[in-house]
Amino acid sequence: MKKIRSHTWSLLMLFLLGIMFVPSFMYSLRKEQQKQNFLLITIDTLRADRLSCYGSQYPKTPNIDNLAERGVLFSRAFANTSTTLPSHANILLGTTPNHHGVHENLNFVVREELLTLAEHLKNNGYSTGAFVGAYALDSRFGLSQGFDFYDDEYSRIHSVNLSSLERKAEAVIEAALEWLQGRISPWFLWVHCWDPHSPYDPPEPFKTQYKDHLYEGEVAYVDLILGKLFDYMKESNLFDSTLVIFTGDHGESLGQHGEETHGFFAYNSSIWSPLIISLPEPETAPGRVDYYVSHIDIFPTVCDVLGIKMPSFLQGTSLLPALKGGKLQERPIYFESLYPYYSRGWAPLKGFILKKKKFIDSPIPELYDLNHDFDELNNLAKREKVAKLTSQLKEIINALTPAEKIDAAQKVDREIREKLASLGYISSVRVSQKKDFSAKDDVKVLLPYINKIGEGWKLYKKGNQDEGIKLLKEIIEERKDVDLAYKHLASIYQETGNTEEAIVILEQGLNALPSSYEIFIEYMKALISAQQYDKAISSFEKMNIREAEYDPEIWSNLGTAYAKKGNFDEAIKAFEMGLSLDDKHPELYNNLANVCYSHGLQSKDSFIFSRCFEYYKKAIGLDPEYPAPYLGLGHAYRQQGNLGGAIYCWEKALEADPDFSQAHFDLAIAYLNAGNKTKAFDLLSEYKKRYYHLMIPAEKERLDAFIEQCQK
Repeated sequence: MKKIRSHTWSLLMLFLLGIMFVPSFMYSLRKEQQKQNFLLITIDTLRADRLSCYGSQYPKTPNIDNLAERGVLFSRAFANTSTTLPSHANILLGTTPNHHGVHENLNFVVREELLTLAEHLKNNGYSTGAFVGAYALDSRFGLSQGFDFYDDEYSRIHSVNLSSLERKAEAVIEAALEWLQGRISPWFLWVHCWDPHSPYDPPEPFKTQYKDHLYEGEVAYVDLILGKLFDYMKESNLFDSTLVIFTGDHGESLGQHGEETHGFFAYNSSIWSPLIISLPEPETAPGRVDYYVSHIDIFPTVCDVLGIKMPSFLQGTSLLPALKGGKLQERPIYFESLYPYYSRGWAPLKGFILKKKKFIDSPIPELYDLNHDFDELNNLAKREKVAKLTSQLKEIINALTPAEKIDAAQKVDREIREKLASLGYISSVRVSQKKDFSAKDDVKVLLPYINKIGEGWKLYKKGNQDEGIKLLKEIIEERKDVDLAYKHLASIYQETGNTEEAIVILEQGLNALPSSYEIFIEYMKALISAQQYDKAISSFEKMNIREAEYDPEIWSNLGTAYAKKGNFDEAIKAFEMGLSLDDKHPELYNNLANVCYSHGLQSKDSFIFSRCFEYYKKAIGLDPEYPAPYLGLGHAYRQQGNLGGAIYCWEKALEADPDFSQAHFDLAIAYLNAGNKTKAFDLLSEYKKRYYHLMIPAEKERLDAFIEQCQK
């Protein structure tokens, strides 16, 4: 499809946004000169007031401070959104979510027809590279458009541990430097560091130095690593030929306004971002700009500084006049925080900043004088003012919304849900269709319940199980529409072996929230765990789950229920249905292989049995670090009498997961059967050391007999 390059905008929009599309004559002359490079640095979850150049006494950030000293610091820059993907879309598209359609991390993707900053620079002769720090910016979400090289490796499906979904700033910068070294100008390099995002886990010495302030330790660590990039630029004399823009995608509340992290509110703790711009001209005087600006101003600024024509769809304005000591026309800054709306069904939160006043539109509206109350502690909203401000907000939104709206919604499968949940972005409901909201739907009313749920879970994890259960039950009694309470309470019951009670709680949750896909998935798993296979199957048929049209995980659960019941034909159909939705899903291939293995043995059908080899190998090929298919393939080889093949597979399974107890035991017995008693003895002794206390008497007796056999 053709990239969107222009829209017809109303005079109202031009008036509201004060857009300046024509670069100055002096900078247009650069078309005839050598093109300058562009370095964009975005730090995830970075509060401006945690940088010493913004006044922080703790931590100190000398490398970022040095950049501010050679450039221009914007003291009042704002993110237009409070989560990672939409904020970066605002930066790289130069428009608000009203235009590009990406409102939060989970349910949206940047559409191919939109022109990105990377594409625009590439069209103007730039080589382009991006190095991102976490799965939230995976290429599947669309921001890789226009980059010659987009470095993201966070795609493991069977595992959602953080190490597979994020990487340290050091790894990002090292990869970026490798790309940059020897690169011919002009180039555009974007580096994204995820580290300040929760959970806060800075490496040493920062973990010890900041043991009581781990977030600040993450910021200090990132500053240290950025020093490596800045040192290279100094040594290579790149600063004088490179436009450098440094910003955060959004902030972090750290408990302000009752929000521990970000994504729910749009207070300044979440959307006030650092913005430092270092121009390529060595004669540019460093300084500070106090005008209110936002992320959508970055794209037009880049075009203006580099002497490249601005696309007509841009919604921000060039900051070059302010960088040169001039004035900026005041215009409203639109912002939104719609993660609670799209992912939880809560009331939407939108607003704007104008003339140092900030209006937040929600069922309980808010108005703040940022000149005297930047921490937003004194709500000035009055009924007579709110109607006018709401009308003004609608005009701003209308001006920012194109005649043909971009549909950026995507169908979210289980993999995306689980990976983003592991990074802190949880979705438990379908995209909200609700239009009318009251005070009880306000984020300010509902977030305290989420905080209480977290307290209940912490109580359980600390050993206070009864107190944790009591608190979660109280929440459910008070607010039956808060889904996480059901999930966490059911998880406690399941972890403590009370699956029947977990099923009761999940059924209550489905009665209260019949559209909650997350509760339904947990319900199916609980039924399978309780060996209630018929009920799991019938619940799938009754629910008519919309997500079954695109999420392979639900078909995996259904197939598992059929397989456990012994209905292998229906299990195969379910797994194949899942694979028709995603043919690169190693877990589904492994499940399908297991069914073919069991079905083939039971029916003595050699053809069906032979299919398991293909599917196990397919799963391994898709994810060589996934241990389960090695276990199954080893059993298949052993069944054929290929003991060497079985040993190889079980060793690979243990290599992928050293705690895989079944593979450990099977490998030991295989060595015993192969006559290698020394190897078998070592493995069985280690197995006894690790798992003996978990065994029932009959299992212990069997293990001891095998060990004794090794010693004969």
